Amino acid sequence: MKGWINRLAVDPEYQKLGIARQFVTRIEKELKVHGAKIFFALIETPNEESVEVFRKLGYAFNRDILYATKRESLDI
Repeated sequence: MKGWINRLAVDPEYQKLGIARQFVTRIEKELKVHGAKIFFALIETPNEESVEVFRKLGYAFNRDILYATKRESLDI
């Protein structure tokens, strides 16, 4: 089973305090309870801060995954 983290945000005032790491660790733990063995995270570019958080948590980055969206308007 797979588990997805589609969005994760920390208010800039509280960044660099380990909050994102704590969130991801807790989310992974909960997903494992439900049978997840593979974890995915969606990170929109450019967002090097998020890339670094997930890299430090052991995530590998794959350039071979295509992500598509369809929006009702460009304002969303």
